[in-house]
Amino acid sequence: MTDWSGYLSLILQGALVTVQLTVMGSILALIVAFLAGLGRISRFFPLRWLATGYIEFFRGTSIFVQLFFAYFVLPFAGITLTPLQAGVLALGLNVGAYAAEVVRGAILSVGKEQYEACIALNLSRWHCMRKVILPQALLIMLPTFGNNAIELLKATSVVSLISLADMTFQANIVRSQTGSTLFPFATILILYFAFAMVIAFSIRALERRMARGLDGVRT
Repeated sequence: MTDWSGYLSLILQGALVTVQLTVMGSILALIVAFLAGLGRISRFFPLRWLATGYIEFFRGTSIFVQLFFAYFVLPFAGITLTPLQAGVLALGLNVGAYAAEVVRGAILSVGKEQYEACIALNLSRWHCMRKVILPQALLIMLPTFGNNAIELLKATSVVSLISLADMTFQANIVRSQTGSTLFPFATILILYFAFAMVIAFSIRALERRMARGLDGVRT
């Protein structure tokens, strides 16, 4: 008789790796999204060019190629990464390129009168962005950031290609050892959905909290 509890434990170990990839990849994606997004609207042309090049490159190439490049090609340049590090790097840079356009679009969507108010108050460009524009733009960014985080969560399955024991990798191990497809893949299907719901509800809660904060400032 098959010991399904043991195999479930194996999949849950992979789930922990998936969570690590999602959290660390999202942090990296958020950092590069703001750097590249702000770079895209910079007055400094080389910075705009660099940010645009990063965004178009990572949006225009496959996540599979990026992952393989990070893990198999970078060592030839003297940069050796563990499978987890390679996965975080590829996922974070890939999703960060999409999120950078979210940052740029949200900032540009803030009304022109807000910028004019900053000028009237004699605020510097930096203070205007930090104290007036970004707080409003963040509320616009949040829903799409949630989508980006969920897309990153689902994309973590690609790391199984470099033998990182995430949920998908462990599900394949269970399938090969038991001959059952239903149990392992139904399990990770439920787990992926549960993790996605956690992200979605967290983003909505943060969105409501920020909206209340902005309403308090306006009143």
